[in-house]
Amino acid sequence: MSGDILQSAAPGDTMVAAPPPARAALTGRSHALLLCAALPPFGWVAVHQYLRARGRARDGDAYAARVHLSRAREWAWYAVATAVAVLIVGLVVVSLTSNDHAVITTFFNGQVLRDSLPSVLTGFWLNVRMFLLAEALVLPWAFLVAAVRMMPGRAFRPIRALAIVYVDLFRGMPAVIVIYLIAFGLPIAGLPVLAGLSGFKLCVLALVLVYGAYVSEVFRAGLESVHWSQSAAARSLGLSHLQSVRHVVAPQAIRRIIPPLLNDFIGLQKDTALVSFVGLLDAFNQSRIIASNSFNLSAVTGVGLVFVLITVPLARLVDYLTARDMRRTQAGAA
Repeated sequence: MSGDILQSAAPGDTMVAAPPPARAALTGRSHALLLCAALPPFGWVAVHQYLRARGRARDGDAYAARVHLSRAREWAWYAVATAVAVLIVGLVVVSLTSNDHAVITTFFNGQVLRDSLPSVLTGFWLNVRMFLLAEALVLPWAFLVAAVRMMPGRAFRPIRALAIVYVDLFRGMPAVIVIYLIAFGLPIAGLPVLAGLSGFKLCVLALVLVYGAYVSEVFRAGLESVHWSQSAAARSLGLSHLQSVRHVVAPQAIRRIIPPLLNDFIGLQKDTALVSFVGLLDAFNQSRIIASNSFNLSAVTGVGLVFVLITVPLARLVDYLTARDMRRTQAGAA
């Protein structure tokens, strides 16, 4: 097969042969074929182990036959999983290199990424300040809501009802709608104190209201997972309900809720990009302006990569804490 690529000119022109782009020494199909070349060894190892298992079975060594058969199954599944992974990678490579690298040019243009980086980082600093402030406010607010929902007795039923209505309302309403209503609605309504807040503070308020509802449920689930005898023992020592929650129940619950709590904070970090809809010049809004001027989406891709650099380490921390808690649970059960 020739290394040339047939390109079509304008209607009525003849088909002409043109050399491939300099950055594409191999076509997408060639990449996929090279990746597939790594597959046979895994399959051969599986076949080899299977043949050894049959040989041991003929010799009457049932234990060795089972060992080799188990290894054959393991290598066979390894080959299948590798084949699926190589197929997915091959499809991605073909997609990126097809149509004269149109996808790479549109989303990963190096020149546009470099030129837009200062503006994107300036806008991203606003996102960082916003989610740090919102996270600091969400924690005490959500804990207060969770504590109110768990207050016992008939006397606190009206307050519990208000907490339930708040949680149901702000968990059910999309965050972008809450941000839009608060950032635009409160200044128009002229509500005292809140109407004078800046757009930045109003967006933080909206995020705190939305994620306070989510995180309060995480706190409540963690508090309710602590055995009731802990709270009963604290009350028997003369502590009030709030004191027993604060000093006895909460310290035990916090260790259990850290992974889901960090998951909510990852969502909060990403949802700061929604403030672009109310006109704040965050990273996403900056990238949209650059994209509309350059007719290229690489700046928007850069914003996505910056968010990934922030959220991925936190996601790995969540996985680590979840695995550590699982190991502790299994060790305690043993």
